[in-house]
Amino acid sequence: MKFSETKPTKTLHLVSLGCTKNLVDSEVMLGKLNQYKLTNDNDKADVIIVNTCGFIDSAKEESINTILNLHEQRKKDSVLVMAGCLSERYKEDLQKELPEIDVFTGVGDYDRIDELVQQKQSNFKDEVFLVNDTNERVITGSNYHAYVKLSEGCNQSCSFCAIPSFKGKLHSRTLESLVKEVKSLVNKGYIDFSFVSQDSSSFLRDLGYKDGLISLINEIEKIKGVKTARILYLYPSTTSLELIDKIADSKIFVNYFDMPLQHISASMLKVMKRGKGVEKLRELMSHMKSKPNSFVRTTFIAGHPGETQEDFQELCDYVEEFKFDRANVFSYSDEEGTTACKSNEKIEQTLIDSRAQELGEIITNTTFDSLEKEIGKEFEVYVDGESDEHEYLLSARKTIWAPDIDGEVFINDNELEEQIEFGKIYKVKATQLAGDKILATVVEKCN
Repeated sequence: MKFSETKPTKTLHLVSLGCTKNLVDSEVMLGKLNQYKLTNDNDKADVIIVNTCGFIDSAKEESINTILNLHEQRKKDSVLVMAGCLSERYKEDLQKELPEIDVFTGVGDYDRIDELVQQKQSNFKDEVFLVNDTNERVITGSNYHAYVKLSEGCNQSCSFCAIPSFKGKLHSRTLESLVKEVKSLVNKGYIDFSFVSQDSSSFLRDLGYKDGLISLINEIEKIKGVKTARILYLYPSTTSLELIDKIADSKIFVNYFDMPLQHISASMLKVMKRGKGVEKLRELMSHMKSKPNSFVRTTFIAGHPGETQEDFQELCDYVEEFKFDRANVFSYSDEEGTTACKSNEKIEQTLIDSRAQELGEIITNTTFDSLEKEIGKEFEVYVDGESDEHEYLLSARKTIWAPDIDGEVFINDNELEEQIEFGKIYKVKATQLAGDKILATVVEKCN
């Protein structure tokens, strides 16, 4: 008698670094490699993929350190793959300097990763890959939330940013493709969506439409089963008051306003090539904040070439005055090929870091103020599951917040007789603040 032989399942360890936009591409790779079993045990994985980030120095360093550490731990005959932005940006240098890596690929072949792994072949396609509704993704980290990518590339010319040099000009997906993907994800049980790109408010401008996001909102609102949605990475010069009003009037899109400002001084905005006068910028921000239950997030760069003490003080004063719900500050770092990198007005690193620290302390205080205002209020949350902090706490997030970046709500009490279901919406009452976490009690299940 002959017995059928079944080959043991091969295993895959995938590390996605950088922003949420990278995560979508990583999920496409997982879809192409769905015959592999996922593992976090690097020393047992047959294939290891690192989807790298090459935006700023700290991200580059993290990418290189990660891939070298994984190489040291991996088993013999495994395949180590370096993909993504850093690999694309420095492809010639990295292939010479990192013989440890078996496969190099950049930002064009996410949908061919299975072929490259099987053939142990490096490849760099000229075109940047843009996910569409035909790509099967394996959504990670949630059974109810998914990121949806609007476009690739960017038409802006910010002084400090090298992204257009390796991602190219704006390339939007069609509205039809996005609608198909969201409908497909809804059919799989996903109800909460975050729309992302390098410059979300320019969506469809390359295809001749000025108000692409307004059209997107109109179409997504028609899809039965979508509970909540938000848009990340708005750009100042392509965001209008009309768009802010449209978001605020939507029954699906939450009042989540994420616009990286980078600075507020008129002279620095000009040097940074941010393309919006300071008065118009302040008007946009005030309009966002005026909306009911609004949540405003931003990022800043400290120590950009040419930043005077007066410029920096103006920025600090504005952040303290506006009281953003969330903000991040980055120390300026030179990026090859950018106009800022060629500037003759560079600032000493010690001063850059001290300014970033000073601004960071202000942001810590404004974030605490934002969290403290929630105490005593009732609001809706998504319950994610058991908390990593303690076995008797459940982890949740406000429905308006983006996953992983805006915070966590700990549920430590339940007024309902029924057991709480993960991935569902509940109304909770915030009772106290424990560090930077809100403690809350469940008071009602929402439909």
